[in-house]
Amino acid sequence: MATKKYVPRMYEFYKNEVVEDLKKEFGYKNPMQVPKIEKIAINIGVGEAKSDIKILDEAVATLTALSGQKAAIRRAKKAISNFKLRKGLPIGAMVTLRGARMYDFLDRFISLAIPRMRDFRGLPDRAFDGRGNYTVGVKDQLIFPEVDYNKVTRAMGMNITICTSAKNDLEAKALLKGFGMPFRK
Repeated sequence: MATKKYVPRMYEFYKNEVVEDLKKEFGYKNPMQVPKIEKIAINIGVGEAKSDIKILDEAVATLTALSGQKAAIRRAKKAISNFKLRKGLPIGAMVTLRGARMYDFLDRFISLAIPRMRDFRGLPDRAFDGRGNYTVGVKDQLIFPEVDYNKVTRAMGMNITICTSAKNDLEAKALLKGFGMPFRK
């Protein structure tokens, strides 16, 4: 007996509702013209890792818990003497999500993490890059329920970049609004 393949809730929502709304709003004739989310990249920069490597290990563990896949350690590309940085030193961690993990992370981010942000009044709508990609900065990793509060020694911020196939920022904003992203009024 064949088992049913797992399909994320957000992907079903995208196919059934968001695509139809965007087709009406922008007048797309073909469903393949409708923008979609291609990947989500999550980065944590840990400059203090050059003196204490345990901080970097904590960042990798945090990203692994959030994303469900192993985070990659990023190293300095060149030496900068003002920052006491040598080429090849580990300075951050990152993970790129695609497919089912991407939609699962987006679902948890919109429905669980964003409401837990302190003094939240909506996400800024100026954070688009002109090509349909959106980046949001998170100041504390404790807004995610996957992060164990007892294992956290210090607050680490992260950048979450949502890359879309939209041609411009207007289409990308409409796509993310369709998913339920709470932008400022």
